[in-house]
Amino acid sequence: MDGNTLYSIGELARRTGLTVKTIRFYSDRGIVAPTDRSPAGYRLYGIDAVSRLELVRTLRELGLDLPTIRRVVDRELSLPDVAAAHAEALSVQISVLRLRRAVLTAVAERGSTPEETELMHRLAQLSKDERRRLIGDFLDAAFGGLDAAPAFEGVMRSMTPELPDNPEAEQVRAWVELAEMSLDPDFRAIVRRMAEDQAAEQAQSDTTGLRRDIAAAVRDRTAPALTAGIDPASPQAGPIVAAFTAYYAYLLGRPDDVELRRRLAARLESVNDPRRERYLRLLAVINGWPAPESLAPVFDWSLEALRVRTQQ
Repeated sequence: MDGNTLYSIGELARRTGLTVKTIRFYSDRGIVAPTDRSPAGYRLYGIDAVSRLELVRTLRELGLDLPTIRRVVDRELSLPDVAAAHAEALSVQISVLRLRRAVLTAVAERGSTPEETELMHRLAQLSKDERRRLIGDFLDAAFGGLDAAPAFEGVMRSMTPELPDNPEAEQVRAWVELAEMSLDPDFRAIVRRMAEDQAAEQAQSDTTGLRRDIAAAVRDRTAPALTAGIDPASPQAGPIVAAFTAYYAYLLGRPDDVELRRRLAARLESVNDPRRERYLRLLAVINGWPAPESLAPVFDWSLEALRVRTQQ
């Protein structure tokens, strides 16, 4: 074979594996132009047509459009530049497909209504700035304007989701559910109440710094009792309850009486709301953090121990 050999469309089809119809289509659009014509008027192609057609087939399989392919094979465009641009476009498409798949999976799992589906779809497609504004509005509603606001800066950071640029489907589903929660007025009210209670406790702090949050104090005193299998209604639980109620009395600067213990029970019920724990679990999925340990058993034990001792 030499460089002067000419090939018919049928011969090109056999050499490239493309159909005659496809080659004629590319030829009509000027992507692979004939070198000459036979006496009967049939198109004839040079050896370079083989390599051009093979390149065209590769680029088509990679998803490039025909106008771009023509400019590449005519060397009007740099193939590396085109490849880079196309790869970036594919990344966007992949991200969009991940979002759609995540929403559809969530719809299927939750049996969502058309209205819920529309909301999930909208939340999934928010831009990074829009997501930050949504969460910022939620956190401001929860913590804004409180006297202890500076003390909540770390808490607010720890409650802020950061969806990665190329999230997994599980992260997208978690984001959609978390965003829905952050828009829920009832959930906002619960978080606000917890923040106000904590701010009121911290307002009693001395000049050496903030005192420990009562929820953390109860957790640390109750967890060993729970592990040891102590019944919250048993006499053995009495000293444990006395320890954390005395600390709460110290925080509020008031006596450790039945009224204080009822107030503490209301405080722990607020902290023990399952939606709060769900938010933290979703947050861990979105941010790629380890799943938080459930504190519900600890607070359930503490609440039962308090009820037994405040029923009189």
